[in-house]
Amino acid sequence: MRKTDKKTENQLRVILTDVCNHALETYPGFQWLTHQVNYSSFPDSLRIVCVFDIRENLSHFLAEQGKPALDTLIHQKLNAAGIRLKKPASQIHYDTEESCALENNGQWAERLR
Repeated sequence: MRKTDKKTENQLRVILTDVCNHALETYPGFQWLTHQVNYSSFPDSLRIVCVFDIRENLSHFLAEQGKPALDTLIHQKLNAAGIRLKKPASQIHYDTEESCALENNGQWAERLR
């Protein structure tokens, strides 16, 4: 990883930690988020996954229009840092620990591939 990639990675961590803390306080059932990126095609390769505990809480979040609000928050925070997502709708994903447990035996590394 190049020095500039490390700097960007640290910046992403700070931004996404702030978003995560907000989501933990705002959305029932929200647990954590993670990101994946290939710096040779950054920011197009950036993928953010927001994880809820159970499908019911994710469904409620989606029904209550939480997704547009959280997508907008992520997009705004990244934009403020000069990180522009070309296709935020396809770069921000939602999942549940319940789905991972049922479909991938709790193996997040496998599920995120």
